[in-house]
Amino acid sequence: MILVMARVAGRIAHRLGQPAVIGEIVGGLLLGPTLFQGALAHTLFPTDIRPYLSALANLGLVLFMFVVGYEVDFGRLRGCGRIAVGTVLGSAVVPFALGALLALHLLRERHPASRAGFILFIAVAVSVTAFPVLARILTDRRMSGTWLGTIALSSAAVCDLVAWSALAAVQVLAGTAGQSPWWVLLIVPYAVVLITRGRPLLERALRGGGPEGPASAGSLAVVLIGLLVSAAVTQALGLHFVLGAFLFGLVMPRGEGTGLKDVLLPRVQFTTTLLLPVYFIVAGLNVDLSRIGASGLWDLGLILAVAVTGKFAGTWLGARSQGLPARRSAVLATLMNTRGLTELIALSVGLQIGLLDGGLYSEMVVMAVVTTVMTGPLLRCFARPGDREPVRQE
Repeated sequence: MILVMARVAGRIAHRLGQPAVIGEIVGGLLLGPTLFQGALAHTLFPTDIRPYLSALANLGLVLFMFVVGYEVDFGRLRGCGRIAVGTVLGSAVVPFALGALLALHLLRERHPASRAGFILFIAVAVSVTAFPVLARILTDRRMSGTWLGTIALSSAAVCDLVAWSALAAVQVLAGTAGQSPWWVLLIVPYAVVLITRGRPLLERALRGGGPEGPASAGSLAVVLIGLLVSAAVTQALGLHFVLGAFLFGLVMPRGEGTGLKDVLLPRVQFTTTLLLPVYFIVAGLNVDLSRIGASGLWDLGLILAVAVTGKFAGTWLGARSQGLPARRSAVLATLMNTRGLTELIALSVGLQIGLLDGGLYSEMVVMAVVTTVMTGPLLRCFARPGDREPVRQE
């Protein structure tokens, strides 16, 4: 049923000019407690089966975050020059500052586990750009590989790195299940070992994966084992397991000239296609929009205003400061305002570590959906055929 829902909702979203993942997210929310006072959710997903759904959803998250890290291509940064730098600074600093001010306002009626962690988390949450959804939108709009598309993807990759690093700091501030915060600092030597020792070992293991090379079952097994171990290590250190999966994807050898990436990604993405709809259901079970009162609507409007204004204005100003024309800066700002699934994952971390309550989590999920839905219509307003020009070197 979940897979049928995802397929139907994805097709509807695609016909409306939206990425399929938006339909899947909205479908997951509608199957939650929002409709019929939760009767539909309790009938379809009884309490005793929800832990099993969560296990499948977590496995899907691990694979998805691996793909996100694996698709980060630092080679794109070459040739983007100062405009990419201006875009990154504007799309990170401005929404971060506005998000911190928003957090101070939200703190007046809330008492999270850590005030400092809450402020940092809200600032990070409104600064996120969804790299995978952005890549899909660029492909659908035939802007993948264009100059503007390359700058947007490069900037989104850097923003993702900053966001997930800041999220690790948030977990330290919020406390980690009774562990000493200093224990979390072991993530630094772990990352160093993974880069300096793990990557060469992976290259040798994947090169000798068998007669089929990177296409062999042995190569896939090596990758999956390493991925799950990395996720388990970060969880053992008191951080969320998605950080370990993302880090493992970053250090994976790209195998230029061997076809390694072209072989591995479709196999992993097929699995995420099966498991991510389960995550949307699990996330939707925590969202009850029917209980948002007048104060919740006010907070939701404020969250949307801060998220859209901060990301759009920050990116626009950053690009304009480096000489990009106003309209093309608006196209870039529209692309960077995309949040989607990456935002949902970050929000789930905040919910699990006690920084978000149910009401605020629901409002932030709505913000993630609305800002992603905005991308298509705004692109139709600002984009022109000339924006599909190929990458140029500066």
